[in-house]
Amino acid sequence: MSERVKIAVVGSGYVGLVAAVCFAEIGHQVTCVDIDEAKVAALRAGVVPIHEEHLDALLRRHQPANLTFSTDLAAAASEADAVFIAVGTPQSDTGDADLSYVEAVACEIAHCMHSYKVIVEKSTVPVYTNEWVRRVVERNGGASDMFDVVSNPEFLREGTAVSDFLHPDRIVVGADSDKAAEVLDAIYEPLTSGAYYAQPDAIPGYRNANSRPPLLVTSAKSAEIIKHASNAFLATKISFINAVAALCEAAGANIEQVAQGMGMDERIGRRFLRPGIGYGGSCFPKDVAAFRSVAEQMGLEFGLLSEVEKINTQQTKRFLAKVRSALWTLRGKKLGVLGLAFKGDTDDIRESPAIALVRMFLDEGCAIRAYDPAAMERAREVLPQSGEKNGSLTYTLSAYEVAEGADALLILTDWPEFGKLDLARLESSLRYPIIIDGRNLYDPREMTSAGLTYLSIGRPDAHPASQSSAEKEKATA
Repeated sequence: MSERVKIAVVGSGYVGLVAAVCFAEIGHQVTCVDIDEAKVAALRAGVVPIHEEHLDALLRRHQPANLTFSTDLAAAASEADAVFIAVGTPQSDTGDADLSYVEAVACEIAHCMHSYKVIVEKSTVPVYTNEWVRRVVERNGGASDMFDVVSNPEFLREGTAVSDFLHPDRIVVGADSDKAAEVLDAIYEPLTSGAYYAQPDAIPGYRNANSRPPLLVTSAKSAEIIKHASNAFLATKISFINAVAALCEAAGANIEQVAQGMGMDERIGRRFLRPGIGYGGSCFPKDVAAFRSVAEQMGLEFGLLSEVEKINTQQTKRFLAKVRSALWTLRGKKLGVLGLAFKGDTDDIRESPAIALVRMFLDEGCAIRAYDPAAMERAREVLPQSGEKNGSLTYTLSAYEVAEGADALLILTDWPEFGKLDLARLESSLRYPIIIDGRNLYDPREMTSAGLTYLSIGRPDAHPASQSSAEKEKATA
């Protein structure tokens, strides 16, 4: 493949670790830096701290030949041609992104620039961050002709981050100098030329040598806005379809049919038109708030994003009301909960609507059994088994153990396995044969045929044909 570029990736969180491993996978020499000595030691030992397909295999494949881990930023940055900043930018109380970690890294890079460097923003940052990074480096002794600052936003989905990195829809490079753009072009050349996809052990995906990802070169400011605008737009699609789902419930229509009809319009598309209990994770909530905050700082009112956030918050409350409608009262009820991560195929519980709902049910005095294929260890850190207030929480080892004796089974995360359960077994295990699906994983007809009362999002409630009118009224009172 192309020439090897020496890369330092600062930060071994979700974005940094995936980027470091994938840069090594496409042939570059990578050092991943983190100040957490215990985390670095674990990574050196091959321990992957996040649940992500292909990540552990690539870590074993490239360490230590192409990939090393270090706590010495100065040494890594001094040797690198490009330094990718992938540290956290947590949300402040005002909704702004906290850029103090980015600033600290920029200061340290300034002290070890003995040759030309390209400093790359990989963290999600607001517009103008590239200018502040340049200013910080210069203030700390970095000569202006010895570096350039580039914005290279990531567009990774948790659960498929490695495949998304290696088979991207697009690669965005925000560079205000040709020299810096050439370095980024060389880094991504194995993908844009198709050379990587010709390798026999390449990670599979939808790209190949004849379908190569485009590289879009923009100004640094435009690239910074592209990232926030993309996530805000996707969050808007989710909130929009959830608002339409509420309308469908009120009108007795079927949101799945409505979304299908909308999605067939190629200008709209089907993706992200899936109703549910709201978006979560480390990106959408933080990025929507930060994008709105940036607009406000510039004297612009972005009321649309405020409504997006409002609708998303309402979704968990609407689901709580749906459960209440099925069980009448909640205090003392036994609820089986399937899913704690904010979505399937990840162990990430940050801003998870499932976690928010568990807290609500505990506050209502419910006894909860919960199961998640990957996220229970992280969930225990924020939701101990003893529960909160008058409720109680127990973690189980399987979906069927969750259902045993429960007054209702709640599906809160769209893990594929939750859509393939033995319905007859569930029906016999539940105290009341009620399933309330916050992810619309099942066909209502399939559920009623199994003798289950089935409530979902944006679709009419479904009851077994043998259920009497009185029983229906009781179930939905």
